[in-house]
Amino acid sequence: MHKLGDIQSHFRNAVIQADSNVVISLAPLLAGGDEPEKRLTIHQRNYRQSLVEALLVKFPATGWLMGTSFMIAAAERFVREHPPAAPCIAEYGSDFPAFCSRCPGAERAAYLRDFAELEWRVGQVAIAVDRPALEAENFSGIDSDVIPTLFLALQPGLCFLQVRWPVHELMTLYLSDTAPDRLDLSPADVWIEIRGARGQFHMTPLGTAEFIFRKSIAEGRSIGDAAESALDFDADFDPGQALASLISSGLVAGVAEHSAPEIL
Repeated sequence: MHKLGDIQSHFRNAVIQADSNVVISLAPLLAGGDEPEKRLTIHQRNYRQSLVEALLVKFPATGWLMGTSFMIAAAERFVREHPPAAPCIAEYGSDFPAFCSRCPGAERAAYLRDFAELEWRVGQVAIAVDRPALEAENFSGIDSDVIPTLFLALQPGLCFLQVRWPVHELMTLYLSDTAPDRLDLSPADVWIEIRGARGQFHMTPLGTAEFIFRKSIAEGRSIGDAAESALDFDADFDPGQALASLISSGLVAGVAEHSAPEIL
């Protein structure tokens, strides 16, 4: 008598690996109809096709950049080598940008990984829902000596990405449906803030110190610690002005004294 867990494990391996030996060992456990191996092939095909299509839907801009043939080949390889590790299909594909950059043909675009990573982040933030933002008045009654010790919760549809190419400009071309006759991108470190909510998003290049400050706060560090990190990079950085800008942009959704607050 086979245990249910063993049967489920065999079936998973048969679907994911598409290994004929695994299929043969599983065949005696399948019931109903003739030629169970052929029926199992349907599950294998549907599994692979659904994941390939999910990747193509998540990375349309990367497909625009690299072409359909490249994307299908890369997606098929990725599905074979990297089966989902979580039950939520929305989480599938976070490693695809790095994987794409190692596929045959990727050498045509040295900025492929950065571009695909930007697209993945855009897709993640665009489905967020903004929370009510705190305003400057919420901080007016707090002693100035206390402010550096506070922790902030930023809007959920917010992330920060450092890239080696100005791929946000390339993304703008894609979004505007513009295809230049010739594209010349030069390597350049860029620090991008990506904000999105309810299907909308925008990308903002930041100065390095401001990027460090905002990203540090987003990672759960106190205002004071975030300011020190930014000042280590740029001694002329103004923490007060940076905090005011963060608040006036509507990016602060919570404040706490001891650790980064959770926004429910």
